[in-house]
Amino acid sequence: MQMERQPLFSSFEKNRDYMHERLAVDQSFDMIQRDLEYAGIKMALFVIDGFGKDEILLYIMQLFAELETEDLEPNVLKKLLERYIPYIEVDEANDLNEASDLVLAGPAALVVEGANKVIIIDARTYPARSPEEPDLERVVRGSRDGYVETIVFNTALTRRRVRDRSLRMQYLQIGRRSKTDICICYIEDIADKHRVESLKKKLEMIDTDGLPMAEKTIEEYISGRHWNPYPTVRYTERPDTAASHLYEGHVLIIIDGSPSVMITPATYAHHLQHAEEYRQKPLVGAYLRFVRFFAVIASIFILPLYYLFAKHADYLPANLQYIGPDEAGVVPLFVQFLLAEIGIDILRMAAIHTPSSLATALGLVAAIMIGEVSVQVGWFSHEVVLYLAVAAIGTYATPSYELSLANRLVRIFLLIAVALFGAIGYIVGITLWILYLVRMKSFNVAYFWPFIPFSYRPFRDVFLRSPIPLKNRRPAFLHPKDPDR
Repeated sequence: MQMERQPLFSSFEKNRDYMHERLAVDQSFDMIQRDLEYAGIKMALFVIDGFGKDEILLYIMQLFAELETEDLEPNVLKKLLERYIPYIEVDEANDLNEASDLVLAGPAALVVEGANKVIIIDARTYPARSPEEPDLERVVRGSRDGYVETIVFNTALTRRRVRDRSLRMQYLQIGRRSKTDICICYIEDIADKHRVESLKKKLEMIDTDGLPMAEKTIEEYISGRHWNPYPTVRYTERPDTAASHLYEGHVLIIIDGSPSVMITPATYAHHLQHAEEYRQKPLVGAYLRFVRFFAVIASIFILPLYYLFAKHADYLPANLQYIGPDEAGVVPLFVQFLLAEIGIDILRMAAIHTPSSLATALGLVAAIMIGEVSVQVGWFSHEVVLYLAVAAIGTYATPSYELSLANRLVRIFLLIAVALFGAIGYIVGITLWILYLVRMKSFNVAYFWPFIPFSYRPFRDVFLRSPIPLKNRRPAFLHPKDPDR
């Protein structure tokens, strides 16, 4: 939906009054209009209090106060832009509606008598926190900076690590009312041009009034499959992780107001990688990755498998007959699993909403009052608590938070399948899960790559965490312009 245009009027008063009415200066205390007159020329400055840098605007006004009429003749607009506004980020707008929307985004607009364009001075500053290490992507060794909620800071953090002359930052605005700033980031000499254009078209087709949830709203528009629990993009708050994906040929989406950068496309294997593995020696990193894979697999399959063996002890060999509860218990085993799964999610949500000063108390309540007492009264058996703890640890060991939630739904699905159909349900459930992942695509890329379709070299790199000097080829599925590193 294109914005209606309003060219400048020939009268300064009409231009000033139009901006005044469109920005509702009288109805918002933070919307500032300063009527000025320098060198015999009337001007009107529009800026939002809190966005404009006071010292910059004050300095410009001081310089204007020293001007004489002949200093701005014969072309007042050209003289101001090229000589008398000592600031780098200065632009012009020949549309009053566009100028008004720019003011709402932060820059200041200067309407000048005798000028056929509005001068835009991008002397804005956003309230922002300092870059800190992301909670979800901590490393023992490595950088401690992370993305913040301000898009300009995030693009600067990215450029700090990618000093490539072909790094591109394409600017978009999405949302008829919110006018949210979006940046498409990629390395032009590496990224597939068709992939970039396709992503840009998808973003431009988004027709909504605003993006209240920033990157999550964007994902729901561009991913396509709304009821798919698995993430088709990868999120990161680490600039070094984003930079490594840029060098592979991925395309990033940076959204103003969100500290999470979207990486496209992303396969299942991408969600299993973590920066910590690349901050250690290759052999240590390979070991850590193997342990992580084991934890993820355990989080999906160990509970349904235990439940299957508990229901059908005849499937177990003689030396494993100890698996399964000794007593039937007051609550059926399947109900115990469901209660425990729901209980863990309740505790997780409670931990999110609990102030940090009370987190220890919440942990004690969960461990002693809920865990131990529930076993003593017969709600849960000790083995259920043990295997549930293993599954929960595997869930939290999953690098991608979105992937861990999707895997949890798969685990519940397998539990229900085992409860209804036994071993057949377990096998068929796993088969359906694999077929679902195989059929999935992330921006026309097979989601289960490099497992299916199988590709030996990428599979080796995913499974073993190959040394960086040996990874001299970029991922083929991205179709990079420059395949060699």
